[in-house]
Amino acid sequence: MSELLVASQHDARVHDRVLARTTGLRFVSVPAGPVEALPEGASVLFSSPVAPPGRAWKHAPEPPGWPFDLRWVQLSSVGIDYYPGWLFDGPVVSSARGTASGPIAEYVLAAILSASKRIPELWVHDAADWRHRLLGTVEGSTLGLIGFGSIGREVAKRALAFGMKVIALRRGHGPAGLDGVELAGSAVEVFARADHVVLAAPATEETWRLVNRHLLAAARPGLHLINIARGSLVDHDALVEALDAGRIALATLDVTDPEPLPAGHPLYIHPRARLSPHSSPGTPALFDSLAERFVQNLERFRAGQPLTDVVDPARGY
Repeated sequence: MSELLVASQHDARVHDRVLARTTGLRFVSVPAGPVEALPEGASVLFSSPVAPPGRAWKHAPEPPGWPFDLRWVQLSSVGIDYYPGWLFDGPVVSSARGTASGPIAEYVLAAILSASKRIPELWVHDAADWRHRLLGTVEGSTLGLIGFGSIGREVAKRALAFGMKVIALRRGHGPAGLDGVELAGSAVEVFARADHVVLAAPATEETWRLVNRHLLAAARPGLHLINIARGSLVDHDALVEALDAGRIALATLDVTDPEPLPAGHPLYIHPRARLSPHSSPGTPALFDSLAERFVQNLERFRAGQPLTDVVDPARGY
């Protein structure tokens, strides 16, 4: 087996895990962000969506000579909105669908439990604060899912285990394929019925500013909005208005548009908002998951078999 040259935007944390699972390849590190050139002979690009400031992928021009000698691009994200269209005009591109679904689902359940049990405001730090407080329950509440792909399914499994009712809006037709999940007919229905709504849909033209004034006006009183998808799904000005008016009880946002929000943005200090810096996928297990996905597709690539999770630009993932 001849040595395969892989141009990679990852570091040793991923490379070492890949090399522990397979042989016959050599990694050559290339800078994060849009590729401008690749090492001669590299037939695979193992790409990362994370780029330093000033090197964003999205609007980068197509480099001269693209796609070089590449035969396969493996992404490290599910969504493709970080990348320019020309990346998908060359060799086959596969995504990392499912590699972070479990950790993201745990983040969602932690947010739901924190809201219901009034954490962290429940904690006391002085005897004067020692008084009983009424807490909510998760069991019997309704979870709404906008998007029912890999992440949505993992969230639903955990929610069902907590005794929650689950309704989901999906793009495709047919049954949910998961006992206990009811399919909704519209986003308005999900917002009107749910106590907690999780945004788990890809960033596409269809989902841009999906959560707008119209949809927020339909929300069930006391709704908790959780976004672990993309910030572009939410009109943040409309969300601030809804939070100010009390139409939305709480917003937990792991993603925003842009990232980060500009300094001084009202969501940073809003008492009904909780922001985290796109951290829900970030666990040590992610490096193992990315390595495992790469090796699975590497075996298919070497055998001339179709790769898994090939990107469909029209669908957005």
